[in-house]
Amino acid sequence: MKQIWLYSVVLLSFLGNAQEKDSLKIKVSGFLETYYAYDFSNPTTDAKLPFMYNYNRHNEFNVNNGLIRTQLQYGNAYASIAVHAGTYVDDNYASEDIKLVSEAYVGMYLNDNKKSSIEVGIMPSYIGFESATTATNLTLTRSILAENSPYFMTGIKYNYKPNDKWSFSGLVTNGWQRINKPQKDVAPALGTQIIYKPSEKTTFNWSTFIGKEFYGTELAMRYFNNLYWDNTWNSKWRTILGFDFGIQDSSSLNDKHLYWMSPVLITQYSINSKWQTAVRFEYYQDEDNVIIATSDTFKTSGASINLDYLPNSKVKLRTEARYFDSKEAIFFDNKSNNFFVTTSLSFEF
Repeated sequence: MKQIWLYSVVLLSFLGNAQEKDSLKIKVSGFLETYYAYDFSNPTTDAKLPFMYNYNRHNEFNVNNGLIRTQLQYGNAYASIAVHAGTYVDDNYASEDIKLVSEAYVGMYLNDNKKSSIEVGIMPSYIGFESATTATNLTLTRSILAENSPYFMTGIKYNYKPNDKWSFSGLVTNGWQRINKPQKDVAPALGTQIIYKPSEKTTFNWSTFIGKEFYGTELAMRYFNNLYWDNTWNSKWRTILGFDFGIQDSSSLNDKHLYWMSPVLITQYSINSKWQTAVRFEYYQDEDNVIIATSDTFKTSGASINLDYLPNSKVKLRTEARYFDSKEAIFFDNKSNNFFVTTSLSFEF
């Protein structure tokens, strides 16, 4: 809990330095998502797939993620704190001491035109195009590459936005989705993000991570890149093309380099204001189980299709069918393929 107290002290300091004429602005928002998932392999384990962290219960109704967020702004300072609960939290925060907190960070604009800012605390991940509040994602379930890259980062982030087309960020963090550092003598990890928006409908993103992470019991360097292109063609069609590529040293001696990579293509079609559908094709290769620890080499292809009903701007009812095919028998009951259907009902305000 020492981190939370530190963030609170920093926030109070920022607020105390803001001009007296400024008023405190408070915004409260929330997200609640319930779901039912059925895996046709009929797994007997608690979590039906070890490399997935959302909707990961078989043949039961449950809450994937319930979140309440409070955002504050006072002068040139701002802050966000969010708490959450659900099976997503149980699975994704299993190794963390602090599980209740989804976000806890403070920020400050460094100039009047708000082109530069600095943020400190537990922040949403700067890597990837799919959010933990999944109603904003094109597909119901998250892609394999998104499930196995950070959901959050803890550290300090500097942002610079010279104009409407470009933005740059640099980070110093405690590591790969980690609140506490793995060892006190390990140097913090470094990250970067570059976003280019040639128009309101197109986004190019490149994010990187460099830091020491564990491979088995060995702590060694990890180098990671995430790239994606997000394009809205018109009022009906939207496409996202993403690619992850990582390198992990097998030991501190740097005598062997391990690799993983994942391409994904998602296309969404809006039938009308109430109905949407999306298809996804993906592949994830992690031969040495650097990121995904399964019983054998992980080389898995996937495809999914979902149908979404939007009765209004706050509610979304979604159903998705998803299929995995692996080169090895890595799924429950020694199978090399997996098929499951997920339905969710979400509300956000």
